[in-house]
This record gives sequence, structure tokens and C-alpha cells, in this order.
Amino acid sequence: MELEQARQRAQELRRVIEYNNRLYYDQDAPQLEDFQYDDLMRELRQIEAEYPQLVTPDSPTQHVGGTPSGRFAKVTHTVKMESLLDAFSYDELRDFDRRVRDAGIQPQYVVEIKIDGLSCSLEYENGQLVRASTRGDGEVGEDVTPNVRAIRSIPKTLKEGAPAYLEVRGEVYMPHRAFQKLCEEQELQGAAPFKNPRNAAAGSLRQKDPKVTGSRGLGIFIFNVQQVRGMELTSHAASLDYLKQLGLPVSPRYHLVDNIENAIAEIEQIGTERAALGFDMDGAVIKVDSLAQRTQLGSTAKFPRWAIAFKYPPEVKETKLLDIEVAVGRTGVLTPTASFEPVTLAGTTVSRATLHNEDFIRQLGLCIGDTIQVRKAGEIIPEVIGVTAHAPEAQPWQMPAVCPSCGAPVAHLADEAALRCVNPECPAQALRNLIHFASRDAMDIDGLGVAVCTQLVDRGLVRSAADLYTLTREQLLTLDKFKDKSADNLLAAIAHSKENNLDKLLFGLGIRNIGDKAAALLAGHFGTMEAVAAATAEQICEIDGFGAVMAQSVVEFFAREGTADLVRRLAAQGVNMRWQGQVRTDKLAGKTIVVTGTLPTLSRKEAEAMIVQNGGKASSSVSKKTAYVLAGEAAGSKLDKARQLGVPVLSEAEFLSMIGS
Repeated sequence: MELEQARQRAQELRRVIEYNNRLYYDQDAPQLEDFQYDDLMRELRQIEAEYPQLVTPDSPTQHVGGTPSGRFAKVTHTVKMESLLDAFSYDELRDFDRRVRDAGIQPQYVVEIKIDGLSCSLEYENGQLVRASTRGDGEVGEDVTPNVRAIRSIPKTLKEGAPAYLEVRGEVYMPHRAFQKLCEEQELQGAAPFKNPRNAAAGSLRQKDPKVTGSRGLGIFIFNVQQVRGMELTSHAASLDYLKQLGLPVSPRYHLVDNIENAIAEIEQIGTERAALGFDMDGAVIKVDSLAQRTQLGSTAKFPRWAIAFKYPPEVKETKLLDIEVAVGRTGVLTPTASFEPVTLAGTTVSRATLHNEDFIRQLGLCIGDTIQVRKAGEIIPEVIGVTAHAPEAQPWQMPAVCPSCGAPVAHLADEAALRCVNPECPAQALRNLIHFASRDAMDIDGLGVAVCTQLVDRGLVRSAADLYTLTREQLLTLDKFKDKSADNLLAAIAHSKENNLDKLLFGLGIRNIGDKAAALLAGHFGTMEAVAAATAEQICEIDGFGAVMAQSVVEFFAREGTADLVRRLAAQGVNMRWQGQVRTDKLAGKTIVVTGTLPTLSRKEAEAMIVQNGGKASSSVSKKTAYVLAGEAAGSKLDKARQLGVPVLSEAEFLSMIGS
């Protein structure tokens, strides 16, 4: 490759890598598999090694990928939280050993599992947890102390023998069992499930509500001492032993070896046993054991020279496609699933994998009887990645024209790849619709969670939301774990939900593309359920913040067979069908306002509802068109950007005074 070609390729690689860094580190929503990202980084390093003049200070090879999000207070790390150099072959590990020995060092190595999660720093003073922070960009992270305190497995007080000050680094992870439970709950609630346990862990740790973090079953493995005062540590293995004595959950497997060949043998052994682990790992790490030798070796701009991570190649197996089954989700989406001859992947036997949607099947040209390639994404979720050989004379498989649950025609909407069943009374959608209807942002029926909804539907007591309002005490007492008090409490919560405002009901109906904010706009604009149901798309588009797609979704929902009957039954049971909010004003007409930080008395949703109610538009991002930023404590990057752009900043008191509240 000539210099100019190398320059252009390096620029393109940096652009793609940085884009995916933001998705992975900052948004917890990666698009590339780990091995695909690793291939891009490896190619960029090779170009920069061949042409050192092309290395730039902002190259992703020179810095850690993440950045503090602005949702939390920033923490400047006293000791930099570095990344690790990756190796993909044993020869690369031997090259690492040669570099260490060329520095005049005769090392012992510690080999340990590389946990796949979110890197986190824990600080203890006199044995008490005082602060927890994410890695961020390695130098500045986010303060997540309240969230970490909500994780049961992380000790808040160390055992006897703790030093005056201790900072340790670990990896917050989500066990497979907790991940599977979370994905099942997300699917039942109609939410997009996390792609893998790493992203689930990262998204859970960075929740604004610590209670959510605490409910996700997170764990942590400590793998390094960042700094310590009040005692002296001389080796890595000894430091892990010491941390274990203090009650910290250290890296689950670490072995001290005398040479690189023994280290490679240990990595091979870990590879054979990784399938039995109850959590994700994305490799193994070799570290120089002596802390004095580590200091002698030092670090590059991004990596320590005393450690290297080995990445295992993804495991792919071939098998025969036996059938394609179709399931129906809460929103009516038809999801195809491949059924194939069982294969062993990552230590478990799998025989099914999602096929996503019709477009995915068409791209592969899948036929029953094909020889397909299967792997486990993130070591846990089976997926079909290709076709090795098509079955002789077989025809490509087609999605059904009718819903496999209720027999109603399915619709292929123009703006999405998915096919949908549009029958609101479809039995397959009943459970997911009920869970959504009872959720906090909808009708907020306390005690009507996933487990109770599942029992109600499975036992035929409830087929639609309207059936909730005809439930009896005797029926509830037939449910598992229900006694007199729990039955009475649920009936009271159901009765109380009848008084909810119209926007809660509209959101609870599960109209496609209509979230809680849009439901409030609809309710406030039209005033009654009858008026919303009778509105045309043109009339709905008159609402500031509504587009043609959203308006059409509302019209299509109320035009469906069964919707009118559902609304009629709800009204007959006394469910409120009128907007009970304040009369809409134009005090903020034409003004876009961004709410950020923690306000003294208002939640963010309450503040945004007030903005909309007074004719304004609530936005999530600051720009030159922003009229005001309503800022509370820990406002972060949005407040900084507002000041840079000269956007006026309001306190809660100033905002309330502005709208006359």
C-alpha cells in the first residue's frame, strides 16, 4: 500500500472506529461484533506501524474509547485507567514476552480471565466505600457511587485489616442468568432487549435511578490495585490474595506462572473451560507480577507495557435448518426463529436462533434443509450468520400472510422491515399488551407485574385490558401466592387506575409510535377519547411535535376492528376518558426548552409535561434553536453547551415563575 492510499485508509478506519466507540462506550448500543471491531483496530495499527508519520494524537490507537456522558458528575482519576493491547495469536504473546525481556526483566506472569463488562473504580477510606466511578476516557469518568451502593455483591465495608486508603479497579458484569431474566422482561414489556450482557451491565450501572441498578443482579470482579496508602504491596498475585481477605470479589481465576509458554498453556485451559462460566468473558490477560517491574516497563499513551489481552476467536458451527417458526410479540411484530439440528456452542447445546425479520431471511435466501452457519453472539445468544449450502431444489422460505396466532392478515408497513399482526385482540399479544397497560408510565397499577399478568392470561381470566376491571376477589385468590390482603390491594389499585388522566390511558393502549409525551399532547389537544378516535391525520399533524408517521399510527389504531369495542368496554367500567389537566396555555409557544440535571421538586417528566402544557417543546439536546435550558444539580454537558452557545439557563423557580405556577 502506497503512502497516500495508506493515509486515506487510516482516515476511514479512524472515522469508523470512533463512531463505533461512541456506540459501544457511550450509548451501550454496539453495531459491530467484537471480532469485527478488533479487525478494524488491528488494520489501523498495522498501517500506523508501517507509516509512523500517519499516527495522529487523536487516533483511537492512542486513547481509550469512552467519554463521560454528562448524566453524572465527572471524576478525574488520580491513576489513569488504561486499556490493554490485544493479541490474537500465541506468536503475538511471545512477542510481548520478548519485549519484556529486552527491557532487562526476568518476569513471572499472572494469567487471569478477562471479564466482559464495564470497568469501574472503587475507593475505600478506612474500609468504607466512599466513591465509585466509571473509566470514561481513562482520565475522566462518571461518579456512579449511589448506583454501585445499590449492588448487593459489592461490599460497602471491608473486613478487618483494610488500609487507610485503597482504590481498586474491577469489571461490573451481568451474570448469564440475570441477563436472560432481564431480556425476558424487556421482551414481555415490548422493549428492545439488550444485545449482550456487557451492554446490559453498562446500561444498568448508568441508570439515573439506583433502584433500577440494584434490581438487575449485577456483580463485580476486582482485578487490580490502583493505589493504596497505609501498607505496601509488591506483587499482583499477592495483592489479589490480600483483596480477597478484605472481602472483595476478585478475579475468579488467576494463576502465577514462570514463563510465557506456561502462560499460553493456562490460556488454552481457560479456553476449554470458559463455556462453563456463568458470565461473559472476552479473553484472558497476561500481567507481569512484580509491581516494581511494572514501574520499570511503564506505559504507552494508551496501554501498559506490562500486560496484554488474548482474544479467543469466535466459534462457528455448521448444522442443518429443519424449520422456521414464527412468534408474535406485544406490538404484533412477527419474529421468525430457526430450528436446526442441535450443535454445541460455547459449551451448551443449541437448536434454535432468531432470524430477526423478513429482510434478513431474504438476504440469506434461506430454504428448509439448508446447511447454515451458527454462532453465539457475545457467547450467549445463538444466531444464524450464513448459508454454506442450499438444499437441492428447495424454494426460499416465505413469511406467512396471516398471523399464526389469530389468523388475521398481517401488514408489511412501509417504514420498517417487520411484519405485524394488526388485530388488537390477538391472543399472542394479550400478555405483552397487559404488562404495558399496567406499567408505571401507563396506568400504573401497583402489584400488576409480569408474574401476575402471566398468571391472569395463562388461566384465561384476562384477554384484554378491559377484563382487568371485571376481576373478582375470588378469581385473584386462585393465583399463586395470593392471599386476602394481596387480592384486596390489587383490586384497589385497579379501581384507582380508573381515575387516571386520559394521557395515561392513551399511552397504555400501546398505539404504535406514541410514547408518553405524545399521548399527553394528544390528550391535551383533543380533550376526550372520542375526539382523539375521530381525528384525521391532518388534524393530528396540527399538534406541535407530531409528524405524519405518528399521526397515521393514531388513525390506523382507532380504525382497526376491535379498538372501538375495547374503548367502549373500558368506558363502561368507569375508566376516565377525558383530559383532566390544566387548560393549555401559549406562554411558551414557539420555545424549545431542554431539561437537564436533578431539579429540586420536579421530576424531568413533570417539567417536560409543563413545558408541553404551556405550548412549548421539550427537547433532549441543546442547539442554537434552544430557547432555554432548565438546569438542576449535576447538569453536566448540556449545561456546558448552553453556556457555550449563549442559551439562557433557568432554575426551577425561574421556570415556574415564567409559566405562572
